[in-house]
Amino acid sequence: MLDRTATSTLNLDAPATTEDARYFEYTSSANPIGAKLISRVPYRSFPASLYDGGPTRVVPLDLAAELGCEGPATGPGLCANFVRVLAGEKVSLEPNATSLVFYVVDGSGIASQDSTGLRFSKGDFFTFPGGQSVELAADSTARLYYVNDAPLLAYLGASATVRRFVPTLYPATRAEEELRKVLKAPGAGQRNRVSILLGNANFPQTRTVTHTMWAMFGVVAPKTMQKPHRHQSIALDFISECQPGCYTLVGTELDDHGNIRNPQRVDWEPGMVFVTPPGYWHAHFNESSENGYVIPIQDAGLQTYLRALDIRFAH
Repeated sequence: MLDRTATSTLNLDAPATTEDARYFEYTSSANPIGAKLISRVPYRSFPASLYDGGPTRVVPLDLAAELGCEGPATGPGLCANFVRVLAGEKVSLEPNATSLVFYVVDGSGIASQDSTGLRFSKGDFFTFPGGQSVELAADSTARLYYVNDAPLLAYLGASATVRRFVPTLYPATRAEEELRKVLKAPGAGQRNRVSILLGNANFPQTRTVTHTMWAMFGVVAPKTMQKPHRHQSIALDFISECQPGCYTLVGTELDDHGNIRNPQRVDWEPGMVFVTPPGYWHAHFNESSENGYVIPIQDAGLQTYLRALDIRFAH
């Protein structure tokens, strides 16, 4: 039933109803990157030296100035961070985010949120929902790679209020076992990527680690290369282990042979992170005699749910 008395007190002559309105010609505005209205996601590498030593701290990998958004932000919807916690100390994380995803570079300790806690050690992955602070307490000096989706919520003007999943641990031994199965499977050498995706039972449609993010654990075998692929999610690539001779080529186009034209080369170093912009072709190479391991964390949970990931593989 229409309540006519509710509208009788409105001031319909208030200028606020029109003063922010704008009108744009379509062809000059439909592609804001091409029109230079919005910036591309930049290439950038962040070295392990940012958290190899020093006091307990969180180091945001911040590209907000280049992106023209509220920071800290490594991409339009994600913020990657290095975390260092000295033995016997703790750090509290309180982003306005729906999801927090962690990889333990080294060290050990306890991660807790409210009344839930889990023990972590080198090589473990774990996730926490947003909405409440997460505390990391180190038994031995710990370094972690950590990504949240706070920039997405900042853009939406939203707050995390509903938990979509519970804290979840992916032990190193299990993740490594699953990756070995994929590596040893028939035809592994012909696959575009030799990797596993970490999933959560609450997200069967996207098969991703949270509803907004995915986490991949991948290996590039010695003396091999993994052909180019591309997707519309940003990739924040962490290198957990490698020897000299491992690198990634990134670029916008392929030539007639399926190779990246005029690529940007990123040489791998253990403990580093590099940004692969959305829509860019990228290929991994290992010219060393040892396995190289890469852990991309992406906003592909959201992109997959929106049916917009558009992942493609070079032939």
